[in-house]
Amino acid sequence: MCDNQKQNDCGCLNDILKTIMLLQNQDFECDSFSGCDKPYLGPTPNVVCYNTRPISFYNCSTGALWEFTYTAEDGTTGTSTVFRVENLDDCCCTCRILYPNTDTTNDSTYNATNDFFTINLNCVGAIRCLNDTYVDLC
Repeated sequence: MCDNQKQNDCGCLNDILKTIMLLQNQDFECDSFSGCDKPYLGPTPNVVCYNTRPISFYNCSTGALWEFTYTAEDGTTGTSTVFRVENLDDCCCTCRILYPNTDTTNDSTYNATNDFFTINLNCVGAIRCLNDTYVDLC
């Protein structure tokens, strides 16, 4: 936990991540916003080919990107700094690890793994939202 933060003081990050999670579950009404809390995925509200707003987390003490190891479907392993919000519980955020898609026959930017982690948002100094995309979650 960062020295200058109170325990369980993650409201700002929690609110943004909750919005992202609701969007990914298509459980949000469209309004006019931009950035991380834009209430629709994709460039316009009527595009339905997106299901993920990928994010990265920055460590609150060092400013470095959080990275986690994954095992791809083909058995290869690696590390990634790109994630998909799957669940929120107060200051705990559970994410799926994503990795870059190198298959040129597929338009998806990232591949989903079956690897998850839970992070205490008190350890996160900032999040970065990446371009909305479609990720095959099957």
